[in-house]
Amino acid sequence: MEEIIDKAEKPKWSQTREVFNRLSKRITAMIGLVIVLIFLVSAIFAPFLAPYDPLEHSLGHMLAKPSWDYPLGRDELGRCILSRVIYGARISLLIGTMVISIGVLLGAPLGIISAYYGGKVDFIIQRFVDTMLAFPGILLALTLIAMLGVGLANVMIAVGISTIPIYARLARSSVLAIKSRQFVEASRSIGASNFKIILRHLLPNSLSPIIVQSTLHMATAILWAAGLGFLGLGINPPTPEWGAMLNGGRLYIRVAYHVATFPGLMIFITVLGFNLLGDGLRDALDPRLKT
Repeated sequence: MEEIIDKAEKPKWSQTREVFNRLSKRITAMIGLVIVLIFLVSAIFAPFLAPYDPLEHSLGHMLAKPSWDYPLGRDELGRCILSRVIYGARISLLIGTMVISIGVLLGAPLGIISAYYGGKVDFIIQRFVDTMLAFPGILLALTLIAMLGVGLANVMIAVGISTIPIYARLARSSVLAIKSRQFVEASRSIGASNFKIILRHLLPNSLSPIIVQSTLHMATAILWAAGLGFLGLGINPPTPEWGAMLNGGRLYIRVAYHVATFPGLMIFITVLGFNLLGDGLRDALDPRLKT
């Protein structure tokens, strides 16, 4: 029985290579991967890539059109749009990472415990999840922002809490399909504790759908954060954030299209990249597609 458990739990580099090989065969997934990598590099190395200080303004050059020195032009306060877009990637990455972390760290354990123990525990947790799902995610985020106030931390908390029921339901459905498998029964038969079974067997084997959902939800988190910023409920100015930049540029769309166009394009391209990568990962990690 121990051999069955070890075989089920032992990581295999060949499986990782197989997943990557299947992912590399999908052009759209590789395009998404390239976009995501560019986004990550821009966010991590923003101080080295940005040509100018994103907060430095020059009223004498406000709404200046794209030029050799300022490839994306300047905004309504004469700030370099390229620098602000690059630094905006850092804010979006931070928001997306924290939102996913909150959703996974709080939602996944709830779903796993709910599915594993069942009965009254499952009933209580699922009614709580149903209550949260009764509110549309963006509406729940807006409600929490209204209660907590605007600001970077409050945006991450509000959007993160709205994702908890999604991961709870996803983890629950995965564990329901796994907990009756042979290696789980073998572990239980040799006297393994519930905590050990959950930690060593159920959690690792339910990670694939969570990883896929996290990639797809990263795009949603960035989009929601940008939407809150556009409504004036996100990051406080003058911090460069794509949604706030889009909101500021919309007033000048007729006379200076570039002020709103480039932040909007960054939101669109980044969200598209995460969606393409998420779709590719879903296909690559689906065992039913193995040949």
